[in-house]
Amino acid sequence: MNQYQTTADLIKKARRVTAFTGAGISAESGIPPFRGENGLWNQYDPQSLEIDWFQRHPAESWRVIHEIFYSAFAKAKPNPAHLTLAEFERRGILKTIITQNIDNLHFEAGSQNVLEFHGNSRELICLECGNRILAEKMDLQKLPPLCKICGGLLKPDFVFFGEMIPEPTQTLSFKETELSDLFLLIGTTGAVMPAALIPQQAKRNGATIVEINPEESSYTRAITDVFIQNKAGESMQEILKAFDLLS
Repeated sequence: MNQYQTTADLIKKARRVTAFTGAGISAESGIPPFRGENGLWNQYDPQSLEIDWFQRHPAESWRVIHEIFYSAFAKAKPNPAHLTLAEFERRGILKTIITQNIDNLHFEAGSQNVLEFHGNSRELICLECGNRILAEKMDLQKLPPLCKICGGLLKPDFVFFGEMIPEPTQTLSFKETELSDLFLLIGTTGAVMPAALIPQQAKRNGATIVEINPEESSYTRAITDVFIQNKAGESMQEILKAFDLLS
């Protein structure tokens, strides 16, 4: 039995399946990671996404934010890994996706029950009155964008350096580690805290860990039960094929 068949069998027998995704799942959609050899932080200063810097220099920060998240990211489309997860959810097999990504691709693929651990780039939030507005409804050629209600500074609704993980998302994400008996780790290396603690907690709570990554991660030799060393898109398609053969 190969690893795709093994994973399909584990999914079929599992009581509750959770997917935990990171930057690697979106790399096949053309979104570069933030870290690593070709990471965005080699091209841009991470200071642009520090909350204190953003509040002191909103126009400068927004120029970087717009270039990364509303120009480059806007061209990305869900790839077979996103679409396969959405298909598993439609079938009632996958209960929850916890994603570290802010690119909205899980929603675009059709997934509904998605916990966005680091927020998302779909919405902007006013730092003064808390008003939320879809980014697509704002003219982002005029930077920084300002709230139409109170005139306050608008910020993308994702977590900047120096901000806390939003609630109830953080609590619900860790709650999944108590409920799930199978965790699919897809395209995540375990480098970002506190998100990296979620799979570790799932393992401590007895979950089986299936990891899909092109290279070994900090999880591979520590908590992973089944390691599929491959890209996410092909791997998820092969798992779905193997699952259908079991049905």
